[in-house]
Amino acid sequence: MKFAKRSLLITALAALLASLAVGQSRHSVRGGDLEGVIVNVTAWRTDDKKDPITAEGFYLYENGVEQRIRNFSYDPSPARIVLLVDNSQTVPAEIEKLQKAVMEFAYEIFDGDQLFVVGYDEKPEIIQEWTDSAEKLEASLKSFRKQGNPNLFDAMSATVREILLPLMPGSRKTVVVIIGDGLDRGSKVSFEDMFAEVQSQNITVYALQVPDRTGGAYRGGKPKAGAVISQLTEGTGGLAFPLDEAQQAAKFICDELRKNRYLLSYIPVNTTSFDNRRLLVLANEGIAIRAKNAQPPTLK
Repeated sequence: MKFAKRSLLITALAALLASLAVGQSRHSVRGGDLEGVIVNVTAWRTDDKKDPITAEGFYLYENGVEQRIRNFSYDPSPARIVLLVDNSQTVPAEIEKLQKAVMEFAYEIFDGDQLFVVGYDEKPEIIQEWTDSAEKLEASLKSFRKQGNPNLFDAMSATVREILLPLMPGSRKTVVVIIGDGLDRGSKVSFEDMFAEVQSQNITVYALQVPDRTGGAYRGGKPKAGAVISQLTEGTGGLAFPLDEAQQAAKFICDELRKNRYLLSYIPVNTTSFDNRRLLVLANEGIAIRAKNAQPPTLK
């Protein structure tokens, strides 16, 4: 699936950003010291202690087998956030409300963070390429409109492959915020394949969730709209928020990405990279944690 317009600009733009991001990450997160499988972790203290969070406070299991954590370090690097907005005809939210939700992120990002906006119906469309300018973002949102059916899975897959993947491995703090209800009608990419792509690339998914326009109806082999949102967010270490709380959600997400993100690395033992491996990261009392819950098979 390709983007509806301006897609030819992505490759060159992403290559440039990737080269810049590599230089930043080598200094900020000590990328050269990290080996093996890398997992993005969100962690924060729930007690009143001021002690730094270190690897000694965590336990990692893969398919029930405890793994040795090789490295654990705070990640202060800038975030790359794609806002993936349901632009379909029947999405139960006014265009102005969708625009406002996107703009909340422009007011909350930190220095160095950048936003990319994609609207999707039958095809994903670039609304605004990487920027930290609220003025540019606001002007671009005039192209929002509501038409067609929501091909969310195709749009997410295209976002991973054409926007985020070219930034890697230099930029590890890659995020997608879905603004929609999770409904998909007509995608060629299956939910399972799209979900595996997202988890494989360590992309964290958050959501500003619109009420389910189907009322929770069974989708005939596809996950229900609400289940799509919950599986994507919970399975990647993200969170879902109601669209009505867009301002609070944007602040929470941007603060969390800058203040509470860590990189954990390990070399798997007693497992095979050709199978889907369930991950479980536990923390000592006084520390809360979120991380993805699976490592998909290595594709050859």
